[in-house]
Amino acid sequence: MNFNQKITSLHLDVLKEIGNIGAAHAATALSDLLDKKIDMRVPKVEMVSFNDMMELAGGSETIVVGIFLRIEGDVEGSMFFVLPIKQANLFIQRLIRDESFDFNHPQVSELGLSAMQEMGNILSGSYLSALSDFTGLKIYPTVPGLSVDMFGAIISIGLIELSQVSDNVIVINTSIFDEDIGDEETVRGHFFLLPDPDSFDVIFRALGVSL
Repeated sequence: MNFNQKITSLHLDVLKEIGNIGAAHAATALSDLLDKKIDMRVPKVEMVSFNDMMELAGGSETIVVGIFLRIEGDVEGSMFFVLPIKQANLFIQRLIRDESFDFNHPQVSELGLSAMQEMGNILSGSYLSALSDFTGLKIYPTVPGLSVDMFGAIISIGLIELSQVSDNVIVINTSIFDEDIGDEETVRGHFFLLPDPDSFDVIFRALGVSL
């Protein structure tokens, strides 16, 4: 049985549960940051091919805002949070109360960039903290990097190790809701979790669901 076939719906359900706990923690932190009620949900966790992953982001040449960090400690890997430009602009405009902020502008304000990195810190930190609590593993995020580029260029750095053993990645779909517009979804992003090959077994063994 190859690597891809070892990941079952049970494994993905466990990751979704961890994702929902992480999202709840992140929503609390974002609510404090924005001084308004923010809700976050993880409607779906799935294993998708590299090609399907590109489609989820709108295609490899689609310009996106990407937050990237390495995972270190008992497990190693890469994590990405990717937002379409329009949605990233909307969120940061609300966050810094500046409707002129635009990632398409050649000179983006430092305040907006810092706000985006803080959002990345909160989201990735909340998810990895939940994963660490569930597994008992020591998991540390590096300082996240921020890039506005083609999705294919941003994600390629995380695929180098994984592509040696797999053609698939884990996608944690994440939705963020703003109380000002009710239950209408305001921001939709994708977490791409790319553990290094040896770390898959470590994570699931710690969760009691061996590969």
